Formats: sequence, C-alpha cells, structure tokens
Amino acid sequence: MDWSLLGCGASGHVTFAPDEPALRDRLSTTAREGPAWRCLRCGTFVIGEPTAGGPAASAPRVRRGDQVRSALILRIFAVERFLRALIVAALAIAVWRFSVSRLSLEQAYHQALPPLKTLLRDLGFSVDHSKLLGLLHEAFTANSRTLGFIAIGLGAYAVIEIIEGVGLWLLKRWGEYFAVIATSLGLPYEIYDLMNKVTVLRLVAFVINLGLVLYLVLAKRLFGVRGGKKAYEARLRSESILDAELAALAAEQEVAVEQEVAVEQEATAEAAAQGTPAPPPEPPGAAGPPWPDAEAPAAAAPTVPSAPGEAPAEPDTRATPSNPVTTVASDADEAGVPPLPRRHPTR
Repeated sequence: MDWSLLGCGASGHVTFAPDEPALRDRLSTTAREGPAWRCLRCGTFVIGEPTAGGPAASAPRVRRGDQVRSALILRIFAVERFLRALIVAALAIAVWRFSVSRLSLEQAYHQALPPLKTLLRDLGFSVDHSKLLGLLHEAFTANSRTLGFIAIGLGAYAVIEIIEGVGLWLLKRWGEYFAVIATSLGLPYEIYDLMNKVTVLRLVAFVINLGLVLYLVLAKRLFGVRGGKKAYEARLRSESILDAELAALAAEQEVAVEQEVAVEQEATAEAAAQGTPAPPPEPPGAAGPPWPDAEAPAAAAPTVPSAPGEAPAEPDTRATPSNPVTTVASDADEAGVPPLPRRHPTR
C-alpha cells in the first residue's frame, strides 16, 4: 500500500513554490492544461496553483511513506486514550456524587434491593455471591472522605489520559515521551492484576499499553534507541522530497564547479605547451659587471698609425695609470741588448 497516496487522498496534495529559481524549476513543469507542481507527499505533479510558497526554509514538513502509517497508528492510540479518559472521568464524577449523597442513595438502594434480589433469582443469578452487590455494599460502608480521594484520583488519571491523547494526536515528540513514561508507570500494577486473576479486559488493556510503549521506543527512537533523535530526524530528511531536491541541486553545483576548475587547469596546461622557448643565456659580462659596485674596465687606447719615416708613437699611459707601461729601452736593458739610437724624423 502506498501510504503517501493514502495521505493525499485523505487530506489533499501539498504543493509548494520556492523562491529559489533553480529549486523552483525542479518542482514545477508545464502541461497542456497549465503549470503543474510536484506534491511534497506523494511526488506526483498536480495541475494548478501551489498551495503555499516562499523560501525553501519555510516549506511545510510533510510526512510521507511509513511516516503516514506511523501517524495513523499514533492517532489510533490517541483515540483509545480519549475513550479511556471519558470512561474514567464519568466514573470519577459518579463516585464524587455518590460520596456527597451517599445516605440518600443508600436508602434508595435498600428500598430497591428486595425486588432486585427477587428479579435476579428469577433470572438464575446467585444474589448471595454477586460481585456487583458486594461492591455496592462496600461503597455504602466506605467513608465519605475516602470516596472523595478516590474521585480525585480517578479525575487525575483522566487528565493524564487526555494529555497523552492530545500529544499522540498532534504527533508531538513530547507527547510520545509523556505517553511512554505514563504508560510504563502503570504496567507493574497491570502485571500484578494479571497475576491475581486473568480476565479478557485486563489482558487487552495490558497488551495495548505494552504495544504502545514498545512501538514508541523502537519506531520513534526514544531515549537514544537506534541512534536517538538525530537518526530519526536524518531519516525524515532522507525521505523528504524537498530535501532530496536540495541535495541533488547542491551536488550538481559542486560537479559544475569541479568541471570549471578542470577546464581552467587544462587551458593552463595547453598554454604552457604552446608557449615560446626560453631565450638563450647571455654571455658573461654582456649584462654589465657581476656586482653593482664594480667599475667597467677601461677600454684599450687606440693605436695611432705613424707616418712614413716616423717612429711608432708611444702608447698613452693615462688610460691605465694603475698599470705602467714598460718602455722598449727598459726591456732591452733587462735583456742585455744595447738600445738602438733614436731617429729623428726628417723635416
């Protein structure tokens, strides 16, 4: 059974138009009859205007699938609690009124008792061992103050049952905790009654209360069972159509960003592969002195050609004062060869 369709059949479709353009496109389509929006419960596209709109964060949280079945079960328990509260409240009112007008009721009881006994004997009932008559006799002999306390206790129990029913009907988590705690406190007394005597009414009441406690603890993950509240809310988000679309949209955006980064890296690699080769290294000294404080070496003095019949001109030693030029005469003296006489140019 598709519980989502059952929920939509009972309470109608739930469509939502988010303000975010990308998410809006994923939840809507265009048919021949007009625009259609996706139901957040059953997932089908419904033709017509959306039932609500606004930011995605304000979208209604819709139960779907097993959550619809769980809500139905909890509301059945809530109806049972309301019926029990109604019966107990009526009993509390009866006890209270009986405690107030006990004397007049006792007189009426004693007046009606003889014909009642005769009627019961004619029907074949044993009047002497009747439990109902025994309870009435004990009630008449009870103290009015005791009867008042009994009426107050029954009224408090009826209020507890009403609170349980309201919390379960509204599907509130506090109602689930309250129902588990209140019902668990009554289980030991029900077990004690069953040990004394097993009746159909006691057995049915015990089975209903025990089933409610087990179902709430296991299915709703109360008290940290099966991951607790975080695991329960994570399951709700995983089953939500809106959350699933948000996750898919985020994944698509992440993939698009990764593709853009990959394209940029590929373009950078192609540009590096098609680039010009690096220029050859310059010879040493062409780019200037190897250190900033060094001075450029002085250029060698040009040699001036001498005229015919003239002696070669002596080199200019002013260009390199730190390196004195040795004359030919000094070189000749060192070699032991007499210097040649100078020739004067012919004028």
